[in-house]
Amino acid sequence: MKIDTLIGDAPAAAGGLAASAATQPPLLEVDGLAVEFRTRSGTVHALQDVGFTVGKGEMVGVVGESGSGKSVMCYALLGILDAAGRITAGRASFGGLDLVRAAEADLEAIRGRELAMIFQSPRTALNPIRRVGRQIEDVLLRHTATTRAAARARAIECLAQVRIPDPARRADAYPFELSGGQCQRVMIALALACDPALLIADEPTTGLDVTTQAAIMDLVRELAARRGMACILITHDLGLAADYCDRIVVMHAGHVVESAPTRALFASPRHPYTAKLIASTPHTAPDLRGLASIPGNLPDLRRRDLPPCRFSERCDRAVRACATAVGWRAVGPRHGVRCENPL
Repeated sequence: MKIDTLIGDAPAAAGGLAASAATQPPLLEVDGLAVEFRTRSGTVHALQDVGFTVGKGEMVGVVGESGSGKSVMCYALLGILDAAGRITAGRASFGGLDLVRAAEADLEAIRGRELAMIFQSPRTALNPIRRVGRQIEDVLLRHTATTRAAARARAIECLAQVRIPDPARRADAYPFELSGGQCQRVMIALALACDPALLIADEPTTGLDVTTQAAIMDLVRELAARRGMACILITHDLGLAADYCDRIVVMHAGHVVESAPTRALFASPRHPYTAKLIASTPHTAPDLRGLASIPGNLPDLRRRDLPPCRFSERCDRAVRACATAVGWRAVGPRHGVRCENPL
C-alpha cells in the first residue's frame, strides 16, 4: 500500500470493536517495562520505560528500525526471553494477570491459549522432526478438552483457513517438506488454533507473495472482528500497518517514541523520528529520488551514557533539554509523543 492513501482513508482493522476499544478497560496494559541482556561485551539496555495498551478487538502496529526492541518486547511479555535477558522493571497486565511477575506455570497455561505468537522465522519455531499437523494437535490437546481425532480434524481445518492447498495431506508433512511460505502459514495456523484473546504477529507475512500476504492479513482481521481478538502486529512495512492497524506504536532504540491512531500518525507525525521513518518509505514519488534516508545509526545500547532521548544524536530538532530529561506528552486524542521539541 502507498502511505499517502491512508491520510484520506480510515483503516479497517477490527470493525466496531476497535471503535469502542478506547472506552473499555485495556486487555493488555504495559507500563515502565525495561529489559537488559548481560553479554561478554557489556550490558545491553534493550528496553527502557516502555508503555502502551491494547484494547479488546484492537489491532496495534509496532513499527521501527531493526534493533529498536519490537520483538524483544513481545518475548518479554510471553516470558520467553533468552537466558541472558531479564526484565528489570515494569509491569504488564493481561486480563488481570501481571505477566512480569507471574509464575512460570501460569504463563504456560495461557501461552498458546489466551496469548499466542506468530514467530518471524517459522523454520526455527517449528519442530523439524514432527509433522506439522501433529504440532497443531499438540497445542489443542494441551489447552482444550478434546480427543485426538477431534484435534486432528481441527488441525486440518486450521491449515485450510490459512489457504494451504490439500490440508489433509499437508498435515502429514514435515517442515522441511514445505516451502518457506507454507511453513509461515503453518505457524499462523498453529497460533490461531485455540482462538487466543491476544495474537502477537511478528512479521507474519514473511516469505509470502503479495496476494497471499493480503489473504493472510484479511483472515487475521476477520478473526479479530468476529471473535473480539486483539492483535499486536510487528512489522517493518508501514503500508501494511497503515492498511490493517487501528493504532501505531513507534519504537526507536528500546523506547516508545510515539503512539497514535493510525490516521493521525500518518497525517501528522509529531516525533522527528516518526516523520523521517514515514519519509523514508516508498509513496507516490515517481522514483527513488523521492525517498529520504534517516541519518546516523542506532546508538550502542551497551553505553552507560545513553541520553534520555536515544534519537537526539541523530535528530535535527534536538534542544538542550533532550540531554537532561525527556517526558511523555499528549499532543492529541490518544496521541502521545516522547519528545521535548515535537513537530
